[in-house]
Amino acid sequence: MKQYVKPCISETKNGTIEVHPEFQANGKDFMTKGNRFYAVLDPKTNFWITDESEAIDLVDEQLYSFAREKFVETDDGRLVNDIGKPVKVLSVNNYQTKKLKEWKEFLTKVAPNHNYHPLDSDITPIDTEVKPSQYRSKRLLYSIAEGTTNAYEKFMSTCYSAEERQKIEWAIGSIFTGESKHIQKFIVMYGAPGTGKSTVMNLIQDLFEGYWTAFDVNSLVSRNNQFATAAFKDNPLVAIHHDCDMSKIHDNSIFNSLVSHETIYINEKGKPQYPMRISSFIFLGTNEIVDVPDTKRGIVRRMIDVYPTGRTLPKEEYDICVENMRFELGAIAYHCIQVFESLGKNYYNSYSPTQMINKSNILRNFIFDKYDEFVRTDPISRDMAYDWYRDYFEKSGLGYAPKRIIFGEQLREYFESYKDRARLDGKLIRHVYSGFRRSMFADDIVEIDCNGGASVEVEAEEKVEPDIPEWLRFEEPKDGKCKLDDILADYPAQYATDQGGPKNKWPKVKTKLRDLDQSKLHYVKVPVNLIVLDFDIKVNGKKSLDANLEAASKFPETYGEVSQSGSAIHLHYWYDGDPTELSRVYDLDVEVKVYTGDASLRRRLTKCNNREIAHISSGLPLKGDGKKKMLDFKVVENERMLRCMIKKNLNKEYHGYTKPSMDYIFKLVEDAYNAGKKYDITDMRPAIMEFAVNSTNNSQYCLKLMNKMHWKSDEPSVYIPSPEENKIVFFDVEVFPNVFICCWKYQGSSEVTRMINPKPIEIEELCKKKLVGFNNRKYDNHILYAWMQGYSNDQLFRLSQRIIANSLNSSFVEAYNLSYADIYDFSSKKQSLKKWEIELGIHHMENSYPWDQPLPKEHWNEVADYCCNDVDATEVTFDACKQDFIAREVLADLSGLSVNHSTRQHCTKIIFGNDKNPTLVYTDLSKEFPGYEFKNGKSLYLGEDPSEGGYVYAEPGIYYRAGLLDVESLHPHSIIALNLFGEYTWRYKDILEARLAIKHHDIEKARGMLGGVLAKYLESEEQADKLAKALKIIINSIYGYTCATFANPFKSPENVDNIVAKRGALFMMTLKKKLQDMGIQVIHVKTDSIKIPNITKEIIDFVNDFGHKYGYNFDHEATYEKICLVNKSTYIARYDGGKHDGEWTATGKQFQVPYVFKTLFTHEDVVFDDLCESFETKTAFYLDRAEGHPEGYHDYKFVGRVGRFCPVRPGTGGGFLMRDKGETYIKQKAAYDKCGGVNEKGKPLKVPSKYALATGTDGYLWREAEQVKSMHLEKDIDIRYYAKLADDAVMAISQFGDFDAFANAEAPF
Repeated sequence: MKQYVKPCISETKNGTIEVHPEFQANGKDFMTKGNRFYAVLDPKTNFWITDESEAIDLVDEQLYSFAREKFVETDDGRLVNDIGKPVKVLSVNNYQTKKLKEWKEFLTKVAPNHNYHPLDSDITPIDTEVKPSQYRSKRLLYSIAEGTTNAYEKFMSTCYSAEERQKIEWAIGSIFTGESKHIQKFIVMYGAPGTGKSTVMNLIQDLFEGYWTAFDVNSLVSRNNQFATAAFKDNPLVAIHHDCDMSKIHDNSIFNSLVSHETIYINEKGKPQYPMRISSFIFLGTNEIVDVPDTKRGIVRRMIDVYPTGRTLPKEEYDICVENMRFELGAIAYHCIQVFESLGKNYYNSYSPTQMINKSNILRNFIFDKYDEFVRTDPISRDMAYDWYRDYFEKSGLGYAPKRIIFGEQLREYFESYKDRARLDGKLIRHVYSGFRRSMFADDIVEIDCNGGASVEVEAEEKVEPDIPEWLRFEEPKDGKCKLDDILADYPAQYATDQGGPKNKWPKVKTKLRDLDQSKLHYVKVPVNLIVLDFDIKVNGKKSLDANLEAASKFPETYGEVSQSGSAIHLHYWYDGDPTELSRVYDLDVEVKVYTGDASLRRRLTKCNNREIAHISSGLPLKGDGKKKMLDFKVVENERMLRCMIKKNLNKEYHGYTKPSMDYIFKLVEDAYNAGKKYDITDMRPAIMEFAVNSTNNSQYCLKLMNKMHWKSDEPSVYIPSPEENKIVFFDVEVFPNVFICCWKYQGSSEVTRMINPKPIEIEELCKKKLVGFNNRKYDNHILYAWMQGYSNDQLFRLSQRIIANSLNSSFVEAYNLSYADIYDFSSKKQSLKKWEIELGIHHMENSYPWDQPLPKEHWNEVADYCCNDVDATEVTFDACKQDFIAREVLADLSGLSVNHSTRQHCTKIIFGNDKNPTLVYTDLSKEFPGYEFKNGKSLYLGEDPSEGGYVYAEPGIYYRAGLLDVESLHPHSIIALNLFGEYTWRYKDILEARLAIKHHDIEKARGMLGGVLAKYLESEEQADKLAKALKIIINSIYGYTCATFANPFKSPENVDNIVAKRGALFMMTLKKKLQDMGIQVIHVKTDSIKIPNITKEIIDFVNDFGHKYGYNFDHEATYEKICLVNKSTYIARYDGGKHDGEWTATGKQFQVPYVFKTLFTHEDVVFDDLCESFETKTAFYLDRAEGHPEGYHDYKFVGRVGRFCPVRPGTGGGFLMRDKGETYIKQKAAYDKCGGVNEKGKPLKVPSKYALATGTDGYLWREAEQVKSMHLEKDIDIRYYAKLADDAVMAISQFGDFDAFANAEAPF
């Protein structure tokens, strides 16, 4: 029973019994680190679990176990109590139970560092029993024991001298014994590429799998090392940097503290700093000299430098050594422990890295360069030596030499005596050095005999042809005897039947191996720790002895036999670990055979090598690498399906966590490989690697899994994408009760393919293409998916109606990502496709047939034409939104999701990563803005309503020299000031600052945001613009989600008063009052901007300073020479200065109407498009051509939901623009029918009409604009409509002053 959770029982009002968890903070089997989950104890293994998802699984396991003990389980798996009432287990993993939220809240309430103990402070071999009090969460995958290390010996004795090798082995041994935590040394593996240092570092990683971390020493010793310690957050025992550069050390304080195992502050992004005493032993690999100019520097005292011999192994021998070292890990560890214990932990206390000092010490190199001069000129004055030194700096390009006095102090080290004053050649000289210490250079000065001295001959390396090692020479055994005879002589054995199986069940077998003729096929029971590696590799479909010998040569030398077929190889090993944990599959056609239970070794002795059976403890795969067993599933049928399933796992559509998703990907690929499927997915490696690296707790495990993966089949892939396959395909659908129409086209093609009631397989083939539609994620995708599932026309129609009505269960989860992209979703401008058609001048067609009635067959092609028109329009709209699409591609790259995922999904992933339930912060604004109240859904501050979406204030009138000051990103800065997203707010802040940096052309600053992940998008101005747009989408979308009406990760349930917009509103109200109290007039406040007449620099500076106090910056957007503010949302103004100097600008439709704007203000020519009006409705528009007919006559022509129209003069064929009243009419008609068409007094009521005049069209007749233009009917346009709009605009301005004076005269200043 876990102490931190208590299963409880309760009963709901409807009688359901519920089993739910109650979390308790007093348990000793639960730990937090700070206020975050750290680990829980698994009582079955005594190991601590650090994966929060596994901890939650343990809670649920206990709940279900408790429920099964307390209640009865029925035959169908349901739980009931003793009287049959249903029992429901409210598991934490079930999101609907909201227990996960309770778990998260529980974590925030637990005392910081509850029961906290650092985990894994010592190494745990695989065969070691552990206690909870030892606080272990991992173990090695091998046991430490004495054994052969032939491959290791061969490699190390070649690449390193005995002295250098000892340094490495001493360091490794110190870690295994636990003494490294008390040793203040670090190892520097120095050498050119290819000399062995990386191989040693990789070996160290294998030896300490799970106990090491990679880190960036370059960051630690740089000036900007703010987050460099984050790599040590888990306090690893080993820290490694493979290819570092410490040639320029600016600050070695943190690095020295790490090596000294002192307490340092760990600084992770988005989290408060916390102290930790570091236990890591550091290994560095470098090709560069370490910067140690000052021999008194702490870094020198702690360094152990290791140098290679420069000798190398031939490639074939090297590959075999590296492969075999994996099987010698336990023996290598044992050997290193012996080395350390024989030398002791203090062995290198007085060690000095003389060779590194010599290489990096500029003064020493200078003296060595001038060695002969110093010998001849002894004694020497400081001034003479310093002149040489300055000359040396200048010629070497080292810049300026150190000051003379510093040089003099350092020079003393190289002489026996120093005199402040001394006589040289009869002269009194200051600062004299004598007794040059030649011995300091004894190892570097080599006397060469120029008269026949011995020469060194360097032999050319002989090229070694690949060969099978001697130990794999198989021969027929002498006298039919082999090494197994003595070992297995007394073990049960029996002959095989003619069919090849055992003759008898093992309990009945009395014969032993010594009783059988081993040249005949037989079975023998073997010790459980005797395992066999069975090599059964095939070439061109046939078993190949050569291929099997080559594969076997990469394993440690041991006893082996050739199979009865003469082509397979069996290698025998004593396995020192638990054989039952071994995975059966080592590689394709290479099996690990373990004999437990009634399993037995099947053999027929033909040839053997008669070597001793070797011990092995590592290098073999464990079942699931010691983790949970992988899921079983059917092998994928082809590469396309394989790729699809990998992508779904990368999107976490099967699992919510990285590790099980990586397990699943690995299983997919390996099963495809073992099944002989032809594929090549090497191009997906970068995406999978990025996915693996982002694992919170299992990145090393995931990367290791990647390294084992077969990225392509042995035979070439038959998957060859056609030229069309990578092309985008635009599509659209139409659904009627009796017909389903789908039309599509390739990007750039003029041909549109139409499919009328297609076969499901045709839609399935279409769905393999890169589909792009308009609002297809919410509609078309689900229609395609349902048709593929075999829906009938009627079923499809009913589904269509449910989707349109936004009914529950009207969509398929799998269908959302059926397409490549959805224009409506990624477009920053949200409007219907029909409105896009009008805006872009695309030929506009509307389907005039009722959607809820069967479509006559003779009209099917007509509707298909309409559908094809929409496909063409979709492509044109896509081109118009290309920049939005590029921004979406950048978003997808940043989030790791697909282009087709919604903006909300991208934003959620970018900000919260894999945290499904982030903790949001709610702030009571009345503390920052005293007097603010929010009651019953209404706000009050300073006697005004700040409104729930943004504060607006206006003093209508005509003003001059009005300054427009705009808050830079008001709502985003409010989010940051409120720390709305808690520990994740920094990510949002980085995104905002990156966009603003790009906007202000500070590219270098932008490169550093979000840990540098944006840098690759900032190589050019064009890239920067695309990134800026993508970031703007994130910034603005996230604000929208904080105040959305639907639940989402960015919206806190507590945030009922929209504190983001409200904080901005309260600030603007505070600023307005402050200005008014100072006697400064404020004429307009609109959410994030303020307009002040008679603006001055002093006013601008005051507003900026005031904003800074609240975390806001103001931009001086414009100064208007004059402005007429009509109401809160409408004004007309002319710029004064800047790039728009003298130009007019209008806000609000009244002045934005092109005819009004041009005629009254800019005096530009009016063109046809200026005389067109666009109207949109949720139902449908009709033109009623009733002009000239008797009252009551109507001739309704269907137009559609969106249209572009021109007002036309009476008598020219126009009609009244009517809209279908929809639900309003249905309600009116029902009320009319209910009362019998009369009111309470019995008087007849007006019969309700299905149609009403479209708003703003009363008094005029209309024609479709496309028709007016194509028929050249521009002369029929009724200009009175626009003249009235212009007159209304003049009247609006005239309320406040003379229109002509405002519109045409110069401003009075």
